[in-house]
Amino acid sequence: MDSQILVGISACVLGEKVRFDSGHKASAFVNKELSPYLRFVAVCPEVGIGMSVPRPTIRLISDKQRIALVETKDASKDYTDAMQSYANQKVDGFLDQPLCGYIVCAKSPTCGMERVKVYGNNHAEKSGVGLYTQVLLERMPWLPVEEDGRLNDPVLKENFITRVFCLADFYQSMGDEPTRGKIIDFHSRYKLTLMAHHPDSYRELGRLVAHIADYDLDDFVARYRLGLMNAMAHRATRKNNTNVLMHLQGYFKRALGKKEKAELRKVIDDYRVGLLPLLAPLTLIKHYLHTYPDPYLADQRYFQPYPEELRLRYGL
Repeated sequence: MDSQILVGISACVLGEKVRFDSGHKASAFVNKELSPYLRFVAVCPEVGIGMSVPRPTIRLISDKQRIALVETKDASKDYTDAMQSYANQKVDGFLDQPLCGYIVCAKSPTCGMERVKVYGNNHAEKSGVGLYTQVLLERMPWLPVEEDGRLNDPVLKENFITRVFCLADFYQSMGDEPTRGKIIDFHSRYKLTLMAHHPDSYRELGRLVAHIADYDLDDFVARYRLGLMNAMAHRATRKNNTNVLMHLQGYFKRALGKKEKAELRKVIDDYRVGLLPLLAPLTLIKHYLHTYPDPYLADQRYFQPYPEELRLRYGL
């Protein structure tokens, strides 16, 4: 897969000194571990609409009509329309590129993804979404979006990176001209992955692909992409992963001897009850797959959803 996967990012998270106090919020994970695999498009919406560095702080306020973006100490200085216009302009540009994800700055009144403070009637509620990110989420609902702070959680981090690489694989698989054959091949490679993330969506997408001939191809690509990424947004649970591992076990029932079968059963069960990480049964199954090749299993992205060097499955 192309090592330069395009991902948007709040410029301060990349380390640019663009915050209101001339500081940054550089993420070590982003800058040290992700940067070899992703090509970042850095955006600071506040600088983008012409605000200075440093600058007065801004916040979201609520009146009965709308949520507005204003200066903290002078609410007459209103940046709402400018920010929404800028956000729509940036998204217009992203729609022309194979953007595969976005990392935003938590709690920011422009970039926060959730629980952003909204002030009104002398109190603040953590109920808002940053104005820039809200436009991004509304206009690109398939796009994997995550906050910098949440990437410290190993499960959330692994899920986000899985989604980014999945969407990149989808775009790369479609190439310049999607075809029904390319979609069917892609879906086949992601069957086990979808089973692990959301079994209901796995079944729904299977039915959708079975009727691909009934759709205009462009409409189908858009519908499939949204369904795929909504499914992948569900985190793969231990229960679902165990079901996939047991499904994989069935492929080797004729090839493995009694001792090997017992070993595989035990490793899967030890993962199921939390004694071993997911990596343990996967490593053993990959060993058996190397010894007893199966073309269908060899193509499954479930075994390597992203570069192994990222070591994201160690804690799962």
